Amino acid sequence: MRNTAFLALADGTVFEGSAFGAQGEAVGEIVFNTSLTGYQEILTDPSYTGQIVTMTYPEIGNVGVNTEDVESRQPFVEGFVVKEYWERPSNWRAQKSLAAYMREHDIVGIQGIDTRALVRRIRDGGAQQGVISTRDLDAKRLVEKAQAAPSLVGRDLVKEVTCREPYDWSQGYWELESGYRQQGTGHAPEPRFSVVAYDFGVKFNILRHLVEAGCRVRVVPAHTPAAEVLGLKPDGVFLSNGPGDPDALPYAKENIAALVGKVPLFGICLGHQILGLALGGQTYKLKFGHHGGNQPVMDLATRKVEITAQNHGFCVDVDSLQERAEVTHLNLNDRTVEGLRHTQEPLFSVQYHPESSPGPHDADYLFRRFTALMEQCRG
Repeated sequence: MRNTAFLALADGTVFEGSAFGAQGEAVGEIVFNTSLTGYQEILTDPSYTGQIVTMTYPEIGNVGVNTEDVESRQPFVEGFVVKEYWERPSNWRAQKSLAAYMREHDIVGIQGIDTRALVRRIRDGGAQQGVISTRDLDAKRLVEKAQAAPSLVGRDLVKEVTCREPYDWSQGYWELESGYRQQGTGHAPEPRFSVVAYDFGVKFNILRHLVEAGCRVRVVPAHTPAAEVLGLKPDGVFLSNGPGDPDALPYAKENIAALVGKVPLFGICLGHQILGLALGGQTYKLKFGHHGGNQPVMDLATRKVEITAQNHGFCVDVDSLQERAEVTHLNLNDRTVEGLRHTQEPLFSVQYHPESSPGPHDADYLFRRFTALMEQCRG
């Protein structure tokens, strides 16, 4: 029997479809992701906290779910929207269906709606709050719930996803024959650099890239004081991705500002935005953000174009930096800032995701750039 579900937007638009995953109600900002696959990595990306994700690719569920392809300790999306869900996966690595995984983690989903029409609505009107419900099927009431839902602006969502205690990370890349490589076993590179990684919502594959670049990684909670980080005597500090509004994280801005000039810094996504704030800049919210695996970015130093994975709804205002940093990368779709480098201090950052997962691998050279910067600062 068809289990009806509704998706209501704050602008009054209502879609009727079928439920899959958990039963219940989900509230969040509606965004769309243009990746063709990799939905398990998307579901478990902490940067999606507070958001309902719509996949533009029409068929989702084909490859199932397994325990190896997660990007964090659990899924963090509020809800999931697809055109057509496939219950029976066709993949030798699949351990369960996507719907079973969503039920296990209490994620509400809706399928069978016109996702092209939904994406056009988001693209033209901007990201907005929405509600998926399998229980309350009163369209007017659901629209009112969406209109009453808080936006991401001004909300500290990092506190919901950051680790509670520091921990060490030693896992490297995945291999077909043996699974994930480990430091100290002769499979992953031996560490040459000590790196402290701020967890604002870090993805596992970022940490794996740091390991493969020859780093011994210590992950610390988002609120860790700069003095405590410096007390660990790292060769470099990494600033991770994460969810929500960077301007709602004054503690992060203050800690990172205290590290500028003391140790090499590398930031990705939210880490890039926090670094921009720490340098005295400002951020602003994009109309509908960048989410997906096919965003073209130009490296202004080499003039090469990288196809990149992205997931962000805020952006650094380069004019607000007043020449304290220079733009290194530019988005070719909307000309927004995709990378920064300080003109004097050893730090740089990118808005996109060089670790991919899912997405292309064009930008993984940035991890080697970080180790080269640490090597240079060692003297």
